[in-house]
Amino acid sequence: MPPLRPAFLAVALTLALATPAQADTPTITPTITLQNGRTQPVFSYADAVREHVYVESSVDSDSDGRLDRVRVDIIRPKESGPGLKVPVIMDESPYYDNSGRGNEGERKIYDASGNVAKFPLFYDNYFVPRGYAVLNVDMLGTTRSDGCPDIGGEADVLGGKAVIDWLNGRAKAFRADGSPAVADWTTGKAGMIGKSYDGTLANAVAATGVEGLETIVPISAISSWYRYQRSNGVIYNHDYASWLANYVDTDPEAKCQAVRDRMDAEDGDDTGDYNAFWNERDYLAGRLGDVSKVRASVFVVHTVNDLNVKPDNFSTWWQGLARRGVPRKIWVGQYQHVDPFDFEGRRDLWVDTLHRWFDRWLQGVRNDVMAEPRADVQLGPAQWITQRDWPAPSAARLPLRPAGDGTLGLVPAAKGATATFTDVALQESDMIADVGTSKPGRVAFTTGALPLDLRLSGTPTAELRVKLDKPTSNLTAMLVDLGDATRVDWRRGQGITTLAEEDCHGESTAADDACYKKVATNVATRPAEIVARGWIDVRNRDSLSSPAPLPPGTYGTVRWQTLPQDYTFRKGHRLALVVAGTDATYSDEEGTGATVTVDLARSSVSVPTTVGTPLTDVPKDATTFRGPRRFDLPQPEQEFTFF
Repeated sequence: MPPLRPAFLAVALTLALATPAQADTPTITPTITLQNGRTQPVFSYADAVREHVYVESSVDSDSDGRLDRVRVDIIRPKESGPGLKVPVIMDESPYYDNSGRGNEGERKIYDASGNVAKFPLFYDNYFVPRGYAVLNVDMLGTTRSDGCPDIGGEADVLGGKAVIDWLNGRAKAFRADGSPAVADWTTGKAGMIGKSYDGTLANAVAATGVEGLETIVPISAISSWYRYQRSNGVIYNHDYASWLANYVDTDPEAKCQAVRDRMDAEDGDDTGDYNAFWNERDYLAGRLGDVSKVRASVFVVHTVNDLNVKPDNFSTWWQGLARRGVPRKIWVGQYQHVDPFDFEGRRDLWVDTLHRWFDRWLQGVRNDVMAEPRADVQLGPAQWITQRDWPAPSAARLPLRPAGDGTLGLVPAAKGATATFTDVALQESDMIADVGTSKPGRVAFTTGALPLDLRLSGTPTAELRVKLDKPTSNLTAMLVDLGDATRVDWRRGQGITTLAEEDCHGESTAADDACYKKVATNVATRPAEIVARGWIDVRNRDSLSSPAPLPPGTYGTVRWQTLPQDYTFRKGHRLALVVAGTDATYSDEEGTGATVTVDLARSSVSVPTTVGTPLTDVPKDATTFRGPRRFDLPQPEQEFTFF
């Protein structure tokens, strides 16, 4: 029979008549079924087709003279085929044979025929019974694919694109025996989903504008690899791309050593500048991808305390999508690098929202997912709100100005007022301790006690007029909440603790169950929290690609954005601005030793705030305020978090 069009999905079963001798006992053949605006689990997960193919890409990343082939592991309803075509949910990943996927680090497990018997995560268990095919794709250079990892570059991007092309008849694929493989079982409509690197690949492929990719769900994903490893010229980690390439590639090291050597030669670690290497890996406005090319709808999930894939990766991507009018939705959490499946108390809502999202964009179901408020935002350990967009549409810019007496308010400092510090590498706990006390490596300014709650929603901007006694300095700007509060403890366990109890989403087999451990949110009560932070190398104040030293002894204006945030300063707390040199918590650079003089009268920080504290009334203290002494501010977990 011809494939069902999405507009004609119905609560029905197709009856297939048996042979004349058995005509009185018809066999029921399931087809796509709707109830309550959602596809229903009418297909057998146990009987699903499990197969694998190798899609031919357009690149030869390992330079062996052959185009690289991408390993694609497929699970789909047994009934899918020319008579019943189904859409695709695809998770492309470099982690299937090393760190694994999800909070429990699941890896692929293969049966005797080489097909996957256990697919990581719940997507297959939940969506295959509802009429979807699920593809777990090995990124080029990893697991059972050919080639070498390119860490965001050409092989990464074009390998995933080739799979979308194959699903739509524009690329070739082969079975293990070399015979051609045709995707005659799919509508060609595909959605990509994944966390961290997996979500990054979804962003990258969408930014090529490939036809057939109808939607993406990037979770904690990179939109610019420069932003992932740099901030305005400040380097987070040296030689990181080659290290990560070696980690995800479980082949003998010699195979891709030349590729890693090229990365080290081209990454510009000697300057921290933006160059052709990073442009290739920029999906906002790069050589391979550009947000202006995105055809797919986008469901973004990120957390404002993700100091792995820092949140400017989602905020700039979100802004680019908004300018293009791309259909979109967003969840913004308070954890570290955590999947929404593991947001405490939100698992069922996440699965249902994702279900309705894929039904809308891949099955054509006319549900209410796009009529809901666009943004879900976490404001506290157990506090979520919905609003029509993110940042909060009501947010307005609050210009806060540092003064010579250490206060922070709305009135500029007196002309000629200055503050001085030295660019040395300091941990953040040292930067924020004893606010109100002079320290050689930082200067700090505080408001008085806030008369009302003040919610920051968006991206603060620092603007400092400085002079140096050396050609450059790293600068750090931080907004700090001074006041006891119980907050999400994202520094410990990424903000969650895994429990023994499980819940299940989807159908199971003996080899692949749909059950996962629940989690609880970690909280901590501390006298302060760093709310927003941002960094810049003064040489890059005007350009990321063409640095210019600031002539020693000459004032210049340095303007840069911190990382975005959504955070509420509570009534009675104080807001502090801390300005320092090199942030040793997030950069492995050393301080330049430059003496930095700040012209306070011409310096400010602009904070996007919602209505709360009147913009004309940010109080100061009549007496000098001294913040908490050095306290327990645990180092956030620095190892790369893959799950």
